[in-house]
Amino acid sequence: MSLPEKLAAFRANFEAGGPPWNAPAFIHEPMHRATDELIASGAANRALRAGDRAPAFTLHDADGRAWSSQELLARGPLVLTFYRGVWCPYCNLDLQALQEALPGLQALGAQLVAVSPQTPSNSRKSARDNKLAFPILSDTGNAVAAAFGLRFELPGYQQDLYRDVFRNDLAVVNGEPSWTLPMPARYVIARDGTIVYAEVNPDYTQRPDPSELLPVLERLRATAGA
Repeated sequence: MSLPEKLAAFRANFEAGGPPWNAPAFIHEPMHRATDELIASGAANRALRAGDRAPAFTLHDADGRAWSSQELLARGPLVLTFYRGVWCPYCNLDLQALQEALPGLQALGAQLVAVSPQTPSNSRKSARDNKLAFPILSDTGNAVAAAFGLRFELPGYQQDLYRDVFRNDLAVVNGEPSWTLPMPARYVIARDGTIVYAEVNPDYTQRPDPSELLPVLERLRATAGA
């Protein structure tokens, strides 16, 4: 089953109130409204896209190790994914799909890292729960996400829903009070720092299958060997 199929199946079960979530029906309208408002804002159209130059960054993993985009790109093309946090089941399915795709990405010379605004301890939980073998980096305050044009602030009613109903206080989860998140995004960055693939979706329930990355990396490899 492809990642989009898994995400659609999860959403259908979640919105039907199925286990293990058993979500109350009243939560769906404000969640849909927040997504619709983000789409209508045009924020995704202002994010970096293919042909743009990727901002340089250095972020730390859960063990405090610094990961520099410059050093990663020295090894090969960089697959960079932004996600909301370990609390987001759609993000976890996305990370699991990327883990399954990891051998194929590495065979084409790519490095893979994931970035979220959560604290290092929650990044460690992401890696452990999803059995990940690639770095999870903490972007405090979504500073790097902002440089890519991905950062947005949750509306007040959505903040209330997360904090009071889901018991998911992002000020605690992320270790800072801004209540901002990145729009889920996936980039492929060539070794010269040029973005050659960009997928940004303000609807967090939708993600492309990682298989879309393979032809992009194959073209980069072919160009490098020309």
